[in-house]
Amino acid sequence: MSIPHLLVHSPKDNVGVVVVEGLKAGIEMFCVVTETNKDFRLITNADVPIGHKVALTDLAVGDTAIKYGEDIGKIVAPIKKGEHVHTHNLKTKRW
Repeated sequence: MSIPHLLVHSPKDNVGVVVVEGLKAGIEMFCVVTETNKDFRLITNADVPIGHKVALTDLAVGDTAIKYGEDIGKIVAPIKKGEHVHTHNLKTKRW
């Protein structure tokens, strides 16, 4: 049994959360969708800190980031599948 690198809460999500320390670019992550217990693999394109997000698909400016099956913000810079998603390319809609 593998320990997940990335958790995705809902099949609707387009970002997942890194759950291991020291995730480096080029790692093939073991990813688990917690709602369905399905798993998949995804290669990260950047070093990503624990607790930060990774794009599950290419995201364009203006797209909505979905986490927990919910809208968590707007994409403000293009993001490729496997890239780090954070304040440099995602803006919350809360404020």
